[in-house]
Amino acid sequence: MTLATTARPLRIGPIDLDVPVVLAPMAGITNTAFRRLCREYGAGLYVSEMITSRALVERNETTMRLIRHHESETPRSIQLYGVDPKTIAEAVRIIVAEDHADHIDLNFGCPVPKVTRRGGGAALPWKSKLFADIVDQAVKAAGEVPLTVKMRKGIDKDHLTFLDAGRAAEDAGAAAVALHARTAGEFYSGHADWNAIGELKQAITSIPVLGNGDIWSADDAVRMMAQTDCDGVVVGRGCLGRPWLFGELATAFGGEGKTVDATLGFVANAFRRHAELLVEFFEDEDRGCRDVRKHVSWYFKGYPVGGDIRTGLATASSLAEIDELLSRLDHTAPYPGADAEGQRGRAGHPKRTALPEKWLESRELASSASEMMRGAEIENSGG
Repeated sequence: MTLATTARPLRIGPIDLDVPVVLAPMAGITNTAFRRLCREYGAGLYVSEMITSRALVERNETTMRLIRHHESETPRSIQLYGVDPKTIAEAVRIIVAEDHADHIDLNFGCPVPKVTRRGGGAALPWKSKLFADIVDQAVKAAGEVPLTVKMRKGIDKDHLTFLDAGRAAEDAGAAAVALHARTAGEFYSGHADWNAIGELKQAITSIPVLGNGDIWSADDAVRMMAQTDCDGVVVGRGCLGRPWLFGELATAFGGEGKTVDATLGFVANAFRRHAELLVEFFEDEDRGCRDVRKHVSWYFKGYPVGGDIRTGLATASSLAEIDELLSRLDHTAPYPGADAEGQRGRAGHPKRTALPEKWLESRELASSASEMMRGAEIENSGG
């Protein structure tokens, strides 16, 4: 049963959202196809996959395709990742000058070792001046386009950065800050520390604070906002295989959302629609059907779908194959309840964060580290 609450709109710079809900950027997931699908069920701000600033400046072909939005998408949102203030600022200028987005988010939350071991992602806010310089230059380059910051609590429990980084982002003119309430070392394991979101909300007074972590249902989102007093929620893994969660969130926050009876037939139709949108996005039926394979286990979690059909969906290469497999399902099978709820996606295990040598000895960036950090910007976006 979803808890109801009064309508709580969210304002990020000049952007007014009917409900305080943001789709978190997820590599390989939040492409145009998935964003469009989520919009069909609910409302909010739907952010692109992570775009590498250097790849954008160099006009990498894959990157330029990833920043394109469907005409139905509004407002348009792009998340940028980088480690160099000048490169990020140039990427922001390109987005603004060429009208690629209405909102830009900066990623300081990636915990992936290949990024953090070179000082990028969740490791970067430890270098406080570098972090402040990046946000400051990006905000100035963005002009009237609102720019926000997404981050983690810090590197580990002994090296927390979220309060300092939040204040620095606010001082630099960011339009909002979002906190994934885990450290880099926790990856996605355990439970998100919602108390940290409340701490950040108390520290940041002039711009919205958004909470992220362990929102698996609309009830979770309502509870987070009640517990932390945050201004909005950022939903990531909870919507994997459940794009209709955004309809439930809209309804829970007093907006307009579709009422869903998640029978197996409903889920099958949603999966088919996702595959169709991916085929359109890639302009290639085989590639679109291959891309939707990763979503099979998420969509059908807890439902009576036999191993042969699951295997078939995970190997299908055409919409016709998918249609034939879905036709074998009992479309009247009801929503399975608890078996379909809870965590989605890989949680990983707590581990020591991979960092550059002597990274934690000082919060200032050594001049010798600048060239090393360039490797933190992976060649292609979306990963």
